[in-house]
Amino acid sequence: MMKIVGVTSCPSGVAHTYMAAEALQNAGEEKGYEVHIETQGAGGADDTLTVEQIADADYVVLTNDTSIRGIQRFKGKKVIELSSTVIIEKSGALMNKLAKM
Repeated sequence: MMKIVGVTSCPSGVAHTYMAAEALQNAGEEKGYEVHIETQGAGGADDTLTVEQIADADYVVLTNDTSIRGIQRFKGKKVIELSSTVIIEKSGALMNKLAKM
């Protein structure tokens, strides 16, 4: 089973942060993937990724609308960076692409 972790964040730290997280979660679950998404919103980080989740992940998906706190955690992993808008609109296509990589 493919395992994906990610961190979503947007400049305002509100709507797009959570919409992108939900889109990734739903698209991954539709494919039968294990998906864990940390959100870095206006109120801080929620669902913080564990060391084990990161170590086990096949891919890391990050939003690039704003800087992600703790990005060094993903050193050595396969990282995909996209805007939150692209993730929201094309998360299904992203999951299909990851399956072929």
